[in-house]
Amino acid sequence: MKRHKRWGILFIVKLVLIAMIALDYGFIWYEFYLDQLYFKTFYFVGNFVVVFLAAFVYAIFARLYGVFMLTISKVQNIIYSNAVSLFVTSIIMYTVSILLERRLPNALPIILFFVIGVLIGVFWANVAIVITNRITPLTNILLIYDNDEARINGKAIIEKYPARYSLIGEKHVSDNIEDTIRAIKKYRPKSVMLCGIHSSPRNTILKYCVEKDITVYIRPNIGDFLVNSATNVQMANLPVMICRGHQQTSLYLFLKRGIDIVLAILGLIVFSPFMIITAIAIKLYDHGPVIYKQVRLTRDRKEFYVYKFRSMRVDAEKDGQARLASKNDDRITPVGKIIRAVRIDEMPQIFCILSGNMSIVGPRPERPEIAKEYEKKMPEFALRLKVKAGLTGYAQVYGKYNTEPYDKLQMDLMYIANQSLVEDFKIIFATIKILFMPESTEGVADQNPVKAEKANDGEV
Repeated sequence: MKRHKRWGILFIVKLVLIAMIALDYGFIWYEFYLDQLYFKTFYFVGNFVVVFLAAFVYAIFARLYGVFMLTISKVQNIIYSNAVSLFVTSIIMYTVSILLERRLPNALPIILFFVIGVLIGVFWANVAIVITNRITPLTNILLIYDNDEARINGKAIIEKYPARYSLIGEKHVSDNIEDTIRAIKKYRPKSVMLCGIHSSPRNTILKYCVEKDITVYIRPNIGDFLVNSATNVQMANLPVMICRGHQQTSLYLFLKRGIDIVLAILGLIVFSPFMIITAIAIKLYDHGPVIYKQVRLTRDRKEFYVYKFRSMRVDAEKDGQARLASKNDDRITPVGKIIRAVRIDEMPQIFCILSGNMSIVGPRPERPEIAKEYEKKMPEFALRLKVKAGLTGYAQVYGKYNTEPYDKLQMDLMYIANQSLVEDFKIIFATIKILFMPESTEGVADQNPVKAEKANDGEV
């Protein structure tokens, strides 16, 4: 089946889900909320606008949370993403109902909308995956790599999607680039994955593949993210790319700071009951200190104290040696396991945001000594300190706690290169999705600080 036909079928499949969610909300609106409106007349157009708004809001968050990523997602991931999308949509549409009715309406109908939507999502996800598998052919892919680590990473990506890709061969990039081109001709792949390859040979391979209509997947290098933020200009009638250190405008910094303050205050109001309960639980368990503090780095290497609810034993470092938390670490208390699972331990960092040392969105703050260790192996790690540290970030949303530091660095640089208020809000909303995902709080298996990332963001 031709590519444009597959795209058309998948587009219709996605549109069907949005239509079903719209019908779901339409039923709730007409049956439960329409008669309670403050306005005496609310014509067809008004009803249509409200239902359309629900469908539009759902579509935005469904796209953000990956509901429509049928070719690279598992059924359970789609179902979970759909539930989170519905949860956010329900909150927004309930708020709309409050504004239209000018009172606090019954919440049971919106809960019913959520439940029906989840059931629709379960049915749709299973059918959509079957359709996607049938119309999407298995793609033969050739892995071209520069070193063993790159080969392992490339294979891990390909093997994660056995229904989509078939690894037909591996080729170490040769000093003689023509040897690599001959390997591509020999395997005749539909796609090629390039991992860890330097720019010169990579460009030659890329140009050849584009010419031969071979799809290319590239694991980017650090330099790619720096070029990504470049400005394209014409100089002397020739195209020129200008790369600078990341420049944040005064307006962006002003607005970002204002948003940080507003959201932090709202966070204190909403989460203060949970924070009080957490503090009592920690104190009752072992009578130790409630708050754990540690020196971290923010913009321009400024040191500050980050605050968290203590999730480990008081004597976690009784031997005087700082160690990263590992998976199934016996130093974590029973209370700590719970608060870490739902990220309650991070809530005291709201005060770090109010003080101006942190932002809502940005690279996670690192310990000075561990940052030095990282920079010995990855000098580019210092580029993270061009912006203020954050409570959540691109690496936390799209990676895991045990994602390799180099990969997290790439994600952080991707955010820095595309930093904007829109990107910040996308990350804030995307953070909701990962709050209850166990894999996002896994500890590390390797205690080498250069290879292992923090499991509790450095709490040891």
